[in-house]
Amino acid sequence: MNDAKVTVPALLGRKQRGPKIAMLTAYDATMARLLDEGGADVLLVGDSLGMVVQGLPNTLPVTVEEICYHGRAVARATQRAHVVGDMPFMSYQSSIERALESAGQMLKTGGFEAVKLEGGQAFAPHVRALVASGIPVMGHVGLMPQSVHAMGGFRVQGKGEVDAERVLADARAIAEAGAYSIVLEGIPSDLGQRITEAVSIPTIGIGAGPGCDGQVLVCYDFLGMYPSLKPKFVKHFAELGTQIVAATHSYVREVQDGSFPSAAQSFGVQPKKQPAVETGAKPVVGSPAKSYGPASEDP
Repeated sequence: MNDAKVTVPALLGRKQRGPKIAMLTAYDATMARLLDEGGADVLLVGDSLGMVVQGLPNTLPVTVEEICYHGRAVARATQRAHVVGDMPFMSYQSSIERALESAGQMLKTGGFEAVKLEGGQAFAPHVRALVASGIPVMGHVGLMPQSVHAMGGFRVQGKGEVDAERVLADARAIAEAGAYSIVLEGIPSDLGQRITEAVSIPTIGIGAGPGCDGQVLVCYDFLGMYPSLKPKFVKHFAELGTQIVAATHSYVREVQDGSFPSAAQSFGVQPKKQPAVETGAKPVVGSPAKSYGPASEDP
């Protein structure tokens, strides 16, 4: 694995040279450190934290301040991965000025190296203004969680030819406005391939098929820690959810029966020693007796 810091130019170069981009979400320092050590190229502090961290039904209530709080934790623990922050609902939609203010706050106080925003052709001017101000932008088209009510739920987009053309036009508009990459969510695989071939920037798929230039998953999904929602595109690379439940059962049992903490986990209590084995040897007269048992611990 290349240990060099992942940057915007490096990600752009992966479009032609490869390898494909591996992106995951992260919301805290411990998870960020582990995913960074595991080789993730991009860590996204997604507004998905509203659902998987805060227990909300959707992403809409998440604020810029909350994204920045989690971003600082992730940035502190990340050495190699590129760190991106989601622009929350209504932090940019109302005006270009609002978009500049929100994105500037995220880079200044959230520790982010780039921002991600949802939307197609209508938000190309916002992307253009952000990029002109020196703020790297990752786009997001197709299924857009912030438009969950307008879309009638978390539904696959671009299924018919007319709708596919709309999603393609959205992706082209965001790429032409200066975004350095674009997330394609919840679209048919052939459309994901089509968009990837049509734009000059890397595409990162989530439920968009294998033809994209990279993939992204929510960390709790790929680790098997969020079983209440498992879309078709999610693969569990571990089953930590069941392991955590089992470990908790063991902990509760040992606390209740008194076996935890034992002397090994307690201060000022020496574990019981095994009696020394009699060897038949006798100490030399006039010399200190020698112990043939285990070495004694410091008091």
